[in-house]
Amino acid sequence: ECFCFDGVTRLGHIRGKMRKKVWITAGDIVLVGKRDFQDEKVDIIHKYTADEARNLKQYGELPETARINETAVDMANAGDDDDDDIGIDFDDI
Repeated sequence: ECFCFDGVTRLGHIRGKMRKKVWITAGDIVLVGKRDFQDEKVDIIHKYTADEARNLKQYGELPETARINETAVDMANAGDDDDDDIGIDFDDI
């Protein structure tokens, strides 16, 4: 799934040239091409490195709310105020 900056979540299809050569994980910034005949699907064309993504953000091509180098776990923990609690409780011996 790709969360596009227009606020819509679409299904991303990795093109054949990138398959098994470029690994895409949650939180990566990718360039997608929208399909004319299927609005709910996009083709992933390119994966940006962290430096490329920072440059795009600096040039104003990415919105200021874009997070660079954050995984799904980082995004899930972003709303937590208590940094010490990771959800595991240990009993005293």
